[in-house]
Amino acid sequence: MEKIVFTEEFCRPEQLFPFTLTRSIQDLRVGLLTIREKWERLLGFPSFDKQEGDYKAREGALVIDESIGKDTIYLIHGNILPSPALAKQVHGLRPGEFLSLPEKEYFICCITRKQVLDPARIRLDKAVEVSADFRELWYPWDIVKHNAWAIEQDFNLLTAKRKSQGAPRTTSMVNAARIFIEKGARVDHCILNATEGPIYIGNGAQVMEGSLLRGPVMIGEGATVKMGTRIYGATTVGPWCTVGGEIKNSVLSGYSNKAHDGYLGDSVLGEWCNLGAGTSNSNVKNNASVIRVYTPVGIREAGTKCGMFMGDYSRTAINTSINTGTVIGACCNVYGTGIPPKYIPSFSWSHDGIERYEIEKALEHIGNWKKMKGQELSAREIEILRAVHARY
Repeated sequence: MEKIVFTEEFCRPEQLFPFTLTRSIQDLRVGLLTIREKWERLLGFPSFDKQEGDYKAREGALVIDESIGKDTIYLIHGNILPSPALAKQVHGLRPGEFLSLPEKEYFICCITRKQVLDPARIRLDKAVEVSADFRELWYPWDIVKHNAWAIEQDFNLLTAKRKSQGAPRTTSMVNAARIFIEKGARVDHCILNATEGPIYIGNGAQVMEGSLLRGPVMIGEGATVKMGTRIYGATTVGPWCTVGGEIKNSVLSGYSNKAHDGYLGDSVLGEWCNLGAGTSNSNVKNNASVIRVYTPVGIREAGTKCGMFMGDYSRTAINTSINTGTVIGACCNVYGTGIPPKYIPSFSWSHDGIERYEIEKALEHIGNWKKMKGQELSAREIEILRAVHARY
């Protein structure tokens, strides 16, 4: 059997804080699909995680040893965003061969039991130079940096040999050939402009009247775009998100809400986040200088346009103003006077004299939010949240 096995080894997952607190890199969403979903669709193989002793490891994570039996394993770094051309090169690998770049020993390899010397060592025999296009994630701002490219890749992947359901006459479409509307989506009395990039609207999504979408934009399954919303590319509204106001070059990973007026730009929200009405972020400094951002490995420069990065299950109060390059950990309740600090640790309660969010209280509140979308906290989620609370 052929299998994809993702590894975070050499990928520096800590640099993608706060999103890798609660999930592996390969489960981050860029474009419309997660990295895992992209690889599974392109290669046609099931995927697993390499067992690396991490609290985030999925059930069924694999140890690379003699237990792989007769399987052929494609060991892939979790931070690689694939293209069809890269997937084709991976398909062409034989056991013992690996794709390489000048500055990397390997980042994708093909192995069988013969290549496994022990759980810490594999033998690779032949380097294959990479000729295909792809992207890598190293820091949170890379998610928005590569989102336009990823939307283009996902649009082509998801629409190949399929026909859009079209839109009613009340909706104006510019460059309609690059607009795809899934069956079951509701789009009425709005403007869709795909001149600068494709627009994809998923099954069960609703784009309400008066909304303006300018591609590249992807709206996920079951998502709601409220009346009068303005969305610029490159923006991803993940599955079951609710959005309103003005959004530009941002990713809402899934089940999150920016449901009211306010601006979100050059930002990434994790899953199950909520921005209170009137919440806005800055994405450019008043002096137009380079924006410096907190990471667990030190302050890093993120360019001249950089918004906020909010971890899973975090939320803001109404009328919260967020500075350029702000990092908010997982499970934070951000409220208080003035502008919040540029780094808010996980499980923070308020940003005025920050208090620790009690874990039982946090789980109760997350459960309440999940019920609003017809879901419940799973035992696995609770296990991960307890681990994050204990460690950070």
